[in-house]
Amino acid sequence: MRQYINWKTYLIVVALGIVTATLYYTNRLAGNLAIEEKRRVEQVVEGIKTMNNAKSNQDISLASDIITQNITIPLIITDEQGHIKDYKNIDTLHSKNGRKLLQEKLEGYKSEHEPIVSDYESGTNYIYYGESYLLLQLRYFPYVQLTIILLFLVVVLIALSAAHRSIQNQVWVGLSKETAHQLGTPLSSIEAWMELLKEHEVNDEPVAEMQKDIDRLKLVADRFSKVGSAPQLVEDNIVERLQNMVDYMQKRAPKKVSISLQANKKEIPVNMSAPLFDWVIENLIRNALDAMGGSGSIEVRVTDLQHHVYIDVSDTGKGIPKHQVKKIFNPGFTTKKRGWGLGLSLSKRIIEKYHHGSLFVKQSELDKGTTFRIILRR
Repeated sequence: MRQYINWKTYLIVVALGIVTATLYYTNRLAGNLAIEEKRRVEQVVEGIKTMNNAKSNQDISLASDIITQNITIPLIITDEQGHIKDYKNIDTLHSKNGRKLLQEKLEGYKSEHEPIVSDYESGTNYIYYGESYLLLQLRYFPYVQLTIILLFLVVVLIALSAAHRSIQNQVWVGLSKETAHQLGTPLSSIEAWMELLKEHEVNDEPVAEMQKDIDRLKLVADRFSKVGSAPQLVEDNIVERLQNMVDYMQKRAPKKVSISLQANKKEIPVNMSAPLFDWVIENLIRNALDAMGGSGSIEVRVTDLQHHVYIDVSDTGKGIPKHQVKKIFNPGFTTKKRGWGLGLSLSKRIIEKYHHGSLFVKQSELDKGTTFRIILRR
């Protein structure tokens, strides 16, 4: 279970605990207040009964005070036939049809509380009552608080995620710049030695192969230097670039692995940084080679649509477990014994930040293979 639990989970659990405790305490307060309001309604009923049954010389000031002090709890008094005789604390002045409003309130009160029955000399009356505005506020308060806490959590998570991404970006840029810098010094020295070898007319074939490797290292250094700054995007035929990468990787793949390219058009112009885009494709194909264990097939499929270009890189490897799919683009995450776990995270950064596209796992099935999809703007 540890792979599913992180600090965000604990934060959510704490927030839910606070909300649960608040709901319980508020509901308890609301229940106590409802009991108190029922007792006050009963006092008002007794006051009305006292005033109705009072004799001419009887002091009814206390009963009158009890009735007049109720300015919060809405009441409706009906006779035995259900006809409304009187009401209190219900505003009907702003309603076009006051009688209809009273009837609607009466139906609502009937569903909320049992009526208080009071017998007078003139007959039996039924007193229906609702909840005061204070009690209504108290009942809705937990939901308002829950909304505020959820909004607070969302803001905190967004802020922390943004801070986390910022730190990642700084690490990526710093690592890339330092790698390019470290590669520059030995490359300059090796190039100087190569010139000396050429002057001494040694065997041309080994020198030519060494020159290819030096050019490759210079390309790698150039790619790392571009990660730290916004590259210049130039229109290029993406089919041709992909074909070059497929040919390059096929020569370096095991004999039992075939790498193919399928495209619905021969020319698909897209604005791109060619060195960085090649690096992304190389990373995806290398990961596919690692996942297949020396045999299988890799297919790069390009689909040109009206507004976007889809590039799918599919392999017949071991696949990715579902719980790892969301983690594979995190810096440092790797299933290999060797490696820094930066290949896919840098690839995602190159596609999304520099090419304004998207890179994700389209589908993956254990022991059947994985498909990565790149979407670029047409």
